[in-house]
Amino acid sequence: MPRTQFKAGFPTETITEGKARLLVPKLEAFRKSPSDYAPSKAPVFYNPIMELNRDIAVLALQAYQKTVSRKITVCEPLASLGIRGVRFATEVSGVKKVVINDISEKAYRIARHNVHMNKLDRKVIVKNIDANLLLSGHGAPHKRFDAIDLDPFGSPVPYIDSAVRALRNQGFLALTATDMAPLCGVHPKACIRKYGGKPLRTEYCHELAARLLAGCLATVAAKHEIGINVLFSQNADHYVRLYTTIEYGAKKTDETLRNMGYVLHCFKCFHRESVGGLSTIAHSEKCNECGSKLSVAGPLWLGKLFDKRFCELMEEEAKQGELRLKERILRILALAMNEADAPITYYVHDKVCDKLTMPVPSIKKLAQILKENGFQAYLTSFNPKGIRTDASAAKVQELLQRILNPSRIG
Repeated sequence: MPRTQFKAGFPTETITEGKARLLVPKLEAFRKSPSDYAPSKAPVFYNPIMELNRDIAVLALQAYQKTVSRKITVCEPLASLGIRGVRFATEVSGVKKVVINDISEKAYRIARHNVHMNKLDRKVIVKNIDANLLLSGHGAPHKRFDAIDLDPFGSPVPYIDSAVRALRNQGFLALTATDMAPLCGVHPKACIRKYGGKPLRTEYCHELAARLLAGCLATVAAKHEIGINVLFSQNADHYVRLYTTIEYGAKKTDETLRNMGYVLHCFKCFHRESVGGLSTIAHSEKCNECGSKLSVAGPLWLGKLFDKRFCELMEEEAKQGELRLKERILRILALAMNEADAPITYYVHDKVCDKLTMPVPSIKKLAQILKENGFQAYLTSFNPKGIRTDASAAKVQELLQRILNPSRIG
């Protein structure tokens, strides 16, 4: 690209994110009223709030690179301005090549400029084609990527099939879903169509969203005799995100599918339970605590959402780095490591207190009384008011009431 001043044709500004300098739309110029969502009003999509998402993506990719101990190739097929891909090339040691792509001509031009501005012309290739076409062109052996990051506006489902086929064995796949209304049960039919599982509007719907996304990935990959390992999950702002590796072979695929199943939930008493397997669940199942009808979510992923060792590697990278959001990231990782082996689903204690028409104690008090009574208790990164425990819903309610009235006998 000639070393003349770049002109985007619309208002822009230069920012610094991580170690990269980047040209982005000047969002204030596209906000005509206070209610306008400026990122979608701009000629190319840019969301500064997703800096946390990109920070964690950099940490996760670096952690993955250290586990494989070799140079890696990376693809970001839905790159927009190329911010994430430029940061991968700038901040992750051991990256040999990054391919960034966007079907928008305007985004492509700015992405090329951002690559040039960071002196990455020899390391980063910028393309301007359909994302699935790009990924399908790398589906053959010896052409596959080590890592792919799917960060669409909406659902990643249209790209999952081509993405898993474009990854080498033990490859790394990160994917974001921003269509939280279907995943959290507001539009259940849309969720069933896209993700192949039924959602529920429960207080832990964000965890169910991550499990529905993981379940969709697992079943799509299984068609190619590819299994998955979930390394880290994130819920923040308006999205859920998964970091996974894939593994070729029928044995690994069968092992993966054994992590599929259903979550049964009682909307009357908060009871929930999980049922493994992909067999049909009868909707007439009764709650064994109050006898009410149980609602069903799934099929979805029942396996772990966090790998403790991988989280530790990410934490090591975060502590060494100079990220603007470092403290927030370290808090997220600390919670993730703590809940890595905890029971699935969580109770949101103010929701339970609302049902009991009682004041809401601190989450720490609830955790303390659960532990004092021999139960597990883990705070969760999915909700600041959430707590994972092996106590029954009835026991959680009893112990909450005991906090208010210590003389109460359970």
